[in-house]
Amino acid sequence: MTDATTPLDDAGLAPARDIIDRISTAYAAKMVGQDRLRTSLLIALIAGGHILLESVPGLAKTTAAATLADTVQGSFRRIQCTPDLMPSDITGTQVYDATTGAFRTVLGPVHANVVLLDEINRSSAKTQSAMLESMQERQTTIGGEAHRLPRPFLVIATQNPIEQEGTYELPEAQLDRFLLKEIVTYPSPQEEAEVLTRIDSGALDPDHHVEAAASLADVELLQRTAARIHVSEAIRNYIVGLAYVTRNPEPYLGGDRARYIKYGASPRASIGFLQASRALALLKGRAHVLPEDVRDLRHVVLRHRVLLTFEAEADGVRSEDLIDEIFGAVATP
Repeated sequence: MTDATTPLDDAGLAPARDIIDRISTAYAAKMVGQDRLRTSLLIALIAGGHILLESVPGLAKTTAAATLADTVQGSFRRIQCTPDLMPSDITGTQVYDATTGAFRTVLGPVHANVVLLDEINRSSAKTQSAMLESMQERQTTIGGEAHRLPRPFLVIATQNPIEQEGTYELPEAQLDRFLLKEIVTYPSPQEEAEVLTRIDSGALDPDHHVEAAASLADVELLQRTAARIHVSEAIRNYIVGLAYVTRNPEPYLGGDRARYIKYGASPRASIGFLQASRALALLKGRAHVLPEDVRDLRHVVLRHRVLLTFEAEADGVRSEDLIDEIFGAVATP
């Protein structure tokens, strides 16, 4: 029997590779293009983290979340966030049962394997904070009693960057709970043409579900395998060094650029790099993490953790630009 300290070899990777291939094939049967989104969703699932998706409406974020759940036979719940959404609408509540004369607990929709929080920035800060316990502790507390969430548990939240009326800023503590933040872009003309073809064929009918390609037990096997991916001491120090520079940018970027960074990344960013780079290495079929894995993840791990000043926004400076400069300032092992 193996554990997290046992080195992986090709034989140990083989079952995980097979599962990943099956999930990817089934996912592609429903989703057109969006390869970067698929990779980020798989990384979040394998690493046991959560993901924030930002895009304009109509780019199939809901379809992607539901398809991922279908491919692994996981339960799926979609929660439409609105200003009047209450915490109990997400986590659950206690209701009085007249037949027994006692209160009984009704679990909320967050008790699912894959939970889509659609337009999370439309819910109030109070409701957003209700998700913190679920995302971090993997449980909800209802009437003083803790209820464990199913495993695996993945929150996929979406937000629309172009519509500000009736929205609330996500607090830093909430943002930091997301392992990744992915920007979903428009499909290419060829991909959009393929979407139209699949609509005519009925393949993209909302009632058409993809066949399950794996099981929840397979997902847990992927998670256990990823935990055994080797991360060298040099790469661990590389990750720590990158996080340090986000908090102390002036000696590395110079005062003119460092003034754009309001807050750097927390230690959760370092943990995020460690977990996500292991998952990415597994997706690439490797039993060890390379510096290029960390570099490939730089935007999705840091763009919501390196917070910029108002001056940066006024000058058109993006967090991705500064993240690239930070990576350029730290020596690659």
